[in-house]
Amino acid sequence: MDTATPRTGEDGAGGPGFWEERRIGFLGTPRPDGTVHLVPVGVTYDPATRIARVISSRSSKKVRNVLAAGPAGARVAVSQAEGRRWCTLEGTAVVRDDPESVADAEARYTRRYKPPRPNPERVVIEIVVDRAMGTAKPPGW
Repeated sequence: MDTATPRTGEDGAGGPGFWEERRIGFLGTPRPDGTVHLVPVGVTYDPATRIARVISSRSSKKVRNVLAAGPAGARVAVSQAEGRRWCTLEGTAVVRDDPESVADAEARYTRRYKPPRPNPERVVIEIVVDRAMGTAKPPGW
């Protein structure tokens, strides 16, 4: 794509929205000792509900970090960048393991990336976003 050509879309830079284009993000979760665990993830974002979702295995460190925070959830951040375009979404994350939440997250992941590999231990880290920053913020921020 010609980067000099203006694009239209959710991020004001045009084309498909920045949170719809295929790219890897990074999720930061708090470890019990207060340090940050930062890992690459596939992430989807629904601007209508302001919920970001990351599918993962129940045994992953990121899932264990969110669960360790207790039932109220953990403060996390998910971010992605491409050149000078970047965005970080912050919010409270909880882990969902019910079949409906997992199937919904898998369908969203499939639309943005590709069908995920089968994983009977799959859960969803659901992030209720309350802050967005960057040059490619979603609509409404």
